[in-house]
Amino acid sequence: MRNLLLSAALIAVPVASFSMVEMAMNTGGPGASAAQAASLGDMSPYETIVSDTQTLAKKGEFTAAEKRITDLETLWDKNAAKLRKADPSAWGVIDGAADKAFAALRTKSPDSKTVMQSLNGLQTALADPVPSEVGAVQKVAGIAVTDKTGHALPCEAMIGQLRDTLGGKTAPQAVSDLQAKALERCNADDDTRADAFSAQALAMLND
Repeated sequence: MRNLLLSAALIAVPVASFSMVEMAMNTGGPGASAAQAASLGDMSPYETIVSDTQTLAKKGEFTAAEKRITDLETLWDKNAAKLRKADPSAWGVIDGAADKAFAALRTKSPDSKTVMQSLNGLQTALADPVPSEVGAVQKVAGIAVTDKTGHALPCEAMIGQLRDTLGGKTAPQAVSDLQAKALERCNADDDTRADAFSAQALAMLND
């Protein structure tokens, strides 16, 4: 959920092809309280946008629906830092639901059932952002890449952590390659894989 301009903050390196990364995943435990909705403040502006989008989608007007849901994306991104600080778990639930809605509407040929399911899920998350599972933080190469709900950490934060660890020093080639892959995936709104690449690079620097 972002339009990133991070290149200036990183070492200029060519983007190499990336590979899949294995992640250890452990989850469990009860969901959090529904009171989390209130902890994020007034969600009605977002709910209104989703309602408008649902109305358009029901009519099969997917181009207009995608345009309207982009209003939510813009507003959500504008307030992301404040909302995530207020309640990371609740923010993560809504952010994940929003990503599904964006993806459903931005496919070449949106499927009505998938679109409506994703929009209904987003509306439910806005009203009651309760994590389905709470458990162990997921790690890659010993570095945390998710919060306790399993939601990927913001890739900008992971890339920033890598940059700070380098401290202006020239990175080894292997680290530079991973850094470039992380940036490429972050720009593609793929936090999971971006975080995995950043974690691998951080692990190399910590060895």
